[in-house]
Amino acid sequence: MWVTTPLVDEVRPAQCPRCETASAPLGEHLAVHGHGLRERQLWGPREPDGPPVLTVVSVRRYLCTRCKTTMTVVPTEALTGRLYTASAIAWALALYGLQKLAAAAVRKLVSPMLIIGASSAARWLTLRRWCRDVATARLFRGVRRVDGSVREVAAAAASSLSAYALPTPEPPSLPTLAFHGAARAR
Repeated sequence: MWVTTPLVDEVRPAQCPRCETASAPLGEHLAVHGHGLRERQLWGPREPDGPPVLTVVSVRRYLCTRCKTTMTVVPTEALTGRLYTASAIAWALALYGLQKLAAAAVRKLVSPMLIIGASSAARWLTLRRWCRDVATARLFRGVRRVDGSVREVAAAAASSLSAYALPTPEPPSLPTLAFHGAARAR
């Protein structure tokens, strides 16, 4: 995760995703210009077994001068349309699917929200939604698919995500590997 906001040139996209124009063609003016900053929330723990936090980061926006498309460059942990980081979601799937923790216990370890309604105290619909999205390839498209219960889908997804983690001298737990592998899986 970004500690400081990167400079405009450090994260400028190589090309426009829409018209595929090179951002800095040789001998020509820039085609993809910096277009300001925007704040983005990232929910979840920053490290395995860490406290869940709500982090606000400044992300860079860019504008293609050819087709007028805007694009936002975010940390690798950020997922489009989701508040929770990829690592937090993988951690939750691993805790639920592999370690068989109850949904409420997983929520306490992953969600930075301290106030929970009475009707939601024993369940966490977001966890079920993530499992459904994994099963239908709307989340972590590179993981293997399993038809089964919510817990089976979570376990399969966490196992697949753990394969993306970089090797370490000391073998960490499968949930820890899933946490680290998620940002690379995208």
